[in-house]
Amino acid sequence: MLSQPYQDNIDTILQKIEEADAIVVGGAAGMSAAAGYNWYRDDENFRKYFNKFAEKYGIDSIFGGFYYRFQTEEERWAYLATLIHFVAEVPIGQPYKDLDQILQGKNYYILTTNQDTQFLQVFPEEKVSAIQGNWTYLQCSGPCHDGIYAYAEQAKELCAHIEGTRIPSSKVPKCPECGGPMELWVRSFVFLEGTKYRDEHKKYREFLLENQQKKVLFLELGVGLMTPMFIKQPFWNMTHSWPDAFYITINPNPEHNLLPEELKDKGLAVHEDIAQVLCDVLTKQQKVRRQDAI
Repeated sequence: MLSQPYQDNIDTILQKIEEADAIVVGGAAGMSAAAGYNWYRDDENFRKYFNKFAEKYGIDSIFGGFYYRFQTEEERWAYLATLIHFVAEVPIGQPYKDLDQILQGKNYYILTTNQDTQFLQVFPEEKVSAIQGNWTYLQCSGPCHDGIYAYAEQAKELCAHIEGTRIPSSKVPKCPECGGPMELWVRSFVFLEGTKYRDEHKKYREFLLENQQKKVLFLELGVGLMTPMFIKQPFWNMTHSWPDAFYITINPNPEHNLLPEELKDKGLAVHEDIAQVLCDVLTKQQKVRRQDAI
């Protein structure tokens, strides 16, 4: 669809949501940024939790710290424990709450490349596939076996042992099987694509197979161009090939908010703040339902 006034966009989004037999949501970093959690920026949240690392090492973002080459494991795990604790502690962002309300009573599924657990804190696990891992889980760096371990509570306790920007050597996590180093279970050169990973993909594939002949809405929220092969391109392809599919992308960055020419009659690109759009869609949805109830 060609660009249209903002309120018309809200009306179209709500119309497509209400008409759909199935909704597939694709959420990425832009969704968390809309909630106030920007992994690429030196902002208030970053300074609140990571300021001592920023001052000592010149780190300027959460992701910058994750990829920083610390000289010792004691320093690295002090940072990673802080990161895990941050992910587990911060409140659920309002856009996630609004999306939950919008999807109430709908047949939906969520695919996300986010690793910050915000979707998983709001929506049932059986309706979410986190296909790039989860910041709050650990795996063997080998990996020597097919196992991942919840680590949020241990990370919180580990943070109490940080001295300056390091933890005691005895506190560095070790693999319970081989005694080797552990890693966060997130996309990396050693990312464990084992049973849990395959289950995430299986859940998603089964939902698609069950609904591909129905009227399907692909709703893309904050998906950029870093890994377009996971959400953006598959959404395009399925919208193009499925007769009753429609595609909506919402992203304030027009460079990332692309609508292929082939989808001009089966898609809508909204270049607006995700948080505001979801808030306005929810408000309009609630208004319509109140009127219908009269």
